[in-house]
Amino acid sequence: MNSAVKKKFVTTIIVERGMTYVEQINLTRVPKHIAIIMDGNGRWAKERGLDRSEGHRKGLDVVHEITDAAAEVGVQYLTLYAFSTENWNRPQAEVDALMALVVFGIERETPGMVEKGVRLSVIGDLDRLPSDVKARLLKCIRDTSGGERIVLNLALSYSSRWEIARAARCIAQEVQKGRLSVDDITETTVDEFMTTVNMPNPDLLIRTGGEIRLSNFLLWQLSYAEFYFTEEYWPDFTGESLYRAIVEYQARERRTTINEEKEIENAILYAFEKFGCFFVFVFLCASCDRTE
Repeated sequence: MNSAVKKKFVTTIIVERGMTYVEQINLTRVPKHIAIIMDGNGRWAKERGLDRSEGHRKGLDVVHEITDAAAEVGVQYLTLYAFSTENWNRPQAEVDALMALVVFGIERETPGMVEKGVRLSVIGDLDRLPSDVKARLLKCIRDTSGGERIVLNLALSYSSRWEIARAARCIAQEVQKGRLSVDDITETTVDEFMTTVNMPNPDLLIRTGGEIRLSNFLLWQLSYAEFYFTEEYWPDFTGESLYRAIVEYQARERRTTINEEKEIENAILYAFEKFGCFFVFVFLCASCDRTE
C-alpha cells in the first residue's frame, strides 16, 4: 500500500465521520506559509447594490478572521495580495478609498495584533504609497515586531514582475561593484534578493472569487506550491473556508523530498489520537492486505 493510498484512506475515514474541516486538519502537516489572492470584493458589493468600497471594507474584516484562524492551527506566515502595482491604474476615487482603508485598518488592528502576537510585514514598492500611509505602515511594523505567533505579510503596491526586475537590478549592481561573480549566480542568489527573503516560500496558494490565474503574484516563490481556487468571494471567505483549503492541501500527494515513511508515521499517530487503537489496527490491516 503506497503512501498516497494510505493518506487517502485516512482522509476518507475522517470525512465520513462527519467532522468539521478544522477537526479534519492534521496539525503535524499544516502548511507553514499560505498565500492568498483576495479577489471578489467589488463583485460582492455589486451583487448587493453597494459601492465597491463597501466590498473592500467588508474584506478588511475577513483579514482579521483569517489571520486568527490561520494562527490557531499553526500557520506561521500568511501573505495577502492586498494591492497590486496594476491597481494604481484603477479610478482615482477607488485608489483613494483603498489607501484610506489601509490607514483605517492599520490604526484599528495594531493594538489587537500586538496583543495576539501577530507581526506585520510588508512587501512591494512602498515608495509609491502616499507618505502618510507609508509612515503608518512602518510604525505598525515597529509596534508589532515582537509578535511570534504568526507573520501577516501584506503585498502592497506589489507585482512579481516588479520584484523580479528589482532583484535582477540588485544582482547586476553587485556584479558591477565586484562583490559577485556572474558564474556564482544561482537560484539561491536570486532568492536572497527577493522581497520574501526572510520567510519560506508558500506551500499553499488560495485564490477566492472564481478566477483561475496568478495575476502577477509571487511567480518565483510559488514554483512548488499547491493551488486552491474557490468560487467564494473574499468577503464571504471564513475560517472554515480556510480550513477546507488546508484539508484539501493535506489530501494531495506532495511530490517533494519529504520522507514518505515519516509522513505515514505521522498519519498513523494522528489517527490514533483521533480514533484510538482500534482504528489504527484496521488501518495497519488494510496496509498489509494491499501490495505496493
